[in-house]
Amino acid sequence: MRSFEFNGRSIAYLSDHQQPFDGSLAAAPGALELVQGVDLLIHDSQYTQPEFAAKSTWGHCTIEYAVHVAAEAGAKRLALFHHDPEHDDDTIDLLQFAAASSGSRRGLRQVVAASEGMCITLAGAPAHVSAASAVGRA
Repeated sequence: MRSFEFNGRSIAYLSDHQQPFDGSLAAAPGALELVQGVDLLIHDSQYTQPEFAAKSTWGHCTIEYAVHVAAEAGAKRLALFHHDPEHDDDTIDLLQFAAASSGSRRGLRQVVAASEGMCITLAGAPAHVSAASAVGRA
């Protein structure tokens, strides 16, 4: 877990963030403190709820949990990454759409599915997202 601030913009990166084994959405206070109010949270989002039920001890979390952490911490934008290798691009697009809808209801300005080569510019709202290369998901 890392967070950075530069030119008045902040980014936090939570990789391999273990969701509670019972599938609850309770986030560790330290994680919430790290990402509090960031402009962009880049968060592990490997599993759907049913997948997590079978892999709860594998060191990752659900997309729902990533949205919850971002919303609870008051993050402005969320980039979902560490996609499950079993998910094809169409599946990731559907999961991202559902996450964006949920995130919007919870106050997030933007939820994107990170992909290789993606660039996110944080100057202005909503953030400008572009793909420098379309070589699959990151």
